Amino acid sequence: MDLGMTDRVRPLVEAVRAMVRDEIAPLDREFHAEVGRHPSGDRFRHSARQIEILETLKARARDRGLWNFWLTDSTRGQGLTTVEYAYLAEEMGKVHIAAEVFNCNAPDTGNMEVFERYGPQWMKDRWLAPLLEGEIRSAYVMTEPDVASSDAAQLAFAARRDGDDYVLNGEKWWISGAGDPRCKVYILMACTDPQAPKHQRHTMFALDAETPGIEVLRPMQVFGQDDAPHGHMHLRFTDVRIPAESVILGEGRGFEVAQGRLGPGRIHHCMRAIGQAEKALEMICRRGLTREAFGKPLAELGGNFDRIADARMEIEMARLLCLKAAWMMDTAGVRAAQPWISKIKVVAPLMAGRVLDEAMQIHGAAGISQDFDLAHMWTHVRTLRFADGPDAVHRRQVARAELRKYRDG
Repeated sequence: MDLGMTDRVRPLVEAVRAMVRDEIAPLDREFHAEVGRHPSGDRFRHSARQIEILETLKARARDRGLWNFWLTDSTRGQGLTTVEYAYLAEEMGKVHIAAEVFNCNAPDTGNMEVFERYGPQWMKDRWLAPLLEGEIRSAYVMTEPDVASSDAAQLAFAARRDGDDYVLNGEKWWISGAGDPRCKVYILMACTDPQAPKHQRHTMFALDAETPGIEVLRPMQVFGQDDAPHGHMHLRFTDVRIPAESVILGEGRGFEVAQGRLGPGRIHHCMRAIGQAEKALEMICRRGLTREAFGKPLAELGGNFDRIADARMEIEMARLLCLKAAWMMDTAGVRAAQPWISKIKVVAPLMAGRVLDEAMQIHGAAGISQDFDLAHMWTHVRTLRFADGPDAVHRRQVARAELRKYRDG
């Protein structure tokens, strides 16, 4: 099991790290300061300066061949393995807008994988091609307000066949990116047969985001913030009519598509969280060496030596576990990798949250202010403990896999 950087990915990691540090990070704060400055006042529409920042950086990344790293096992990508991509995801996690600069941002990466692996040619032409070019954005429409969506078999949003069409009715929420005017396509999971076996009740659809009958009710707030300009929307569908050809892979195969999509995405999320933990540890060390109290550098006060050491060790352990999960994806496939993916989905955000908390502590009141990125980073990794399944669900999967060894024996 080789989890180290390959000769192929090492120069890419170095190039991405340099661009994130030297070109993207200096503009990230300005980008977010522009939220709400569109002439309409809409916080989810990009200002002219935001567009300039993003498009300039994206053009540089493309010109340097730093684009679409995430698509493994496809001629459309760079031919990287999941392990190789994991190192790149870590670097992109250090700055909020970095992933989009390299066209490696969620939820688009997962949605592009769906189109690439399961979509018919017309979907590839209509939506995959412009997504790969970074010309449009997309949303993944799954979670519902009226059921515990952590048990996806309960999803009740209805898609009913009517002649050559399906008619959609219901509400979805926490739909990341759906408020962005560049979002042109939804990949949506709906219940097509509530009487079928639980993992055959649901179907995945692709539909135009501007289909009549779709209403954006509100942006969901994350710890009191609307997370603009990306956002997480609450949507209502009222008699939304889409053609039967909108089905992805086949009726009743929604779970199959969802698992194929979510496995790699969870690894990407976790590696980006590790990148944020690395950034936080660097901030701890710099602050600890340059700031003094009670006649000593902060690093030498209290238990800060222990905290720094613990942070370093926890980051290293979490990274190795993430790389093992990525290796399982590469060598054994999504199904065999599922327990490993569940492990990292619990471990990585928890670890990153602890390191970020220590970073906020050593920065004092400034650590929770707008003067540093720490508060925003902390809310992101805390929210990640819900995204793609809460901790309890993933712990359940890990425990079931462990117990199975002894029940089957």
